[in-house]
Amino acid sequence: MKNREDAVCALLVGEYDDNRLLIHQVFRDAGWRLYEARDWKRAQEQLDQDPVHVVITRSQCPGGDWKKVLKNLLARAHPPQLIVTSRTADEQLWSEVLNCGGYDLLAEPFHRDEVERVVAAARRHFGPH
Repeated sequence: MKNREDAVCALLVGEYDDNRLLIHQVFRDAGWRLYEARDWKRAQEQLDQDPVHVVITRSQCPGGDWKKVLKNLLARAHPPQLIVTSRTADEQLWSEVLNCGGYDLLAEPFHRDEVERVVAAARRHFGPH
C-alpha cells in the first residue's frame, strides 16, 4: 500500500472521452483520488470544496485555455500543480507551459506509465500541504 505522502488528489478538467478510462485506471490502481469537472466554472467549485494537489486540463478547455486555468490556480493559497494535455503537444507548447509556471505537458493519446510518472512527480512537487 502506498503511504499517505504519496497519495494524490487530482482534478481532471474538460472532456477526455477516449483517454478518460485510462486516467481512471491509473488513479484506481495507484489508490489515488480523481475528481472531474467538465468546464472551468465547475472546476473552480470543486477546488473550493476539496484540497487538490494536481489539476489536469487540455490546452483548450470549456471556459478557458490552460493559461487562464494557471492564472487562477496561482492565485490560490496552495496552488495545485498544473499538467496540460494536448493532441498537438510539441516542444514549443511544453516550453511555454513550463516557463509560465505549469508543471508539465502530456501528449495525447496518453500512455499509462507516463501519466502515472508525471502525476506522481507533480504530487511530490506540490509538497506536504
